[in-house]
Amino acid sequence: MANHVGLDSHNPAEIAKPNTGWIWKTFFVLVGITALEFVFVFLMDPGTLRNAIFIILTIFKAFFIVAEFMHLKHETKGLIWTILIPMSLLVWLLVALITEGSYINEAVFNR
Repeated sequence: MANHVGLDSHNPAEIAKPNTGWIWKTFFVLVGITALEFVFVFLMDPGTLRNAIFIILTIFKAFFIVAEFMHLKHETKGLIWTILIPMSLLVWLLVALITEGSYINEAVFNR
């Protein structure tokens, strides 16, 4: 039994090659979305459209970060939906609050 040869065929001193391709892909996607955010924020006139574009791009970036780094895209569909549905309701709440806030602002300051 002391001379038992294991069925493991790899050399224990061998180090696996790193799989850094997904890291670079993630890096370039996040850099691209961030560059788009900078373009829209600094080149567009201030207003609701600029804010909406910025918020949408930020949500895309947050979703990509959660999918890649928190491994959400590898989970079951049920778990993904239990996260996406409340998030979409929060986005709807954000849009409603921004819209109502502008109406209140107009009503208070434009008497």
